[in-house]
Amino acid sequence: MNTSALIMMLVTEVIVTFITAYFFYKVLTTPPKPEPDSFTENDEEIRN
Repeated sequence: MNTSALIMMLVTEVIVTFITAYFFYKVLTTPPKPEPDSFTENDEEIRN
């Protein structure tokens, strides 16, 4: 393998690793969205 191919391979691996680590970090640190509670949405209904 010549030098330019080795450099391209290493740069590509580093870029892919950093992108993967960034999105993994983002997934772990993003707060969850509040989901509507189906029971509290039905509290106002009058049952017969």
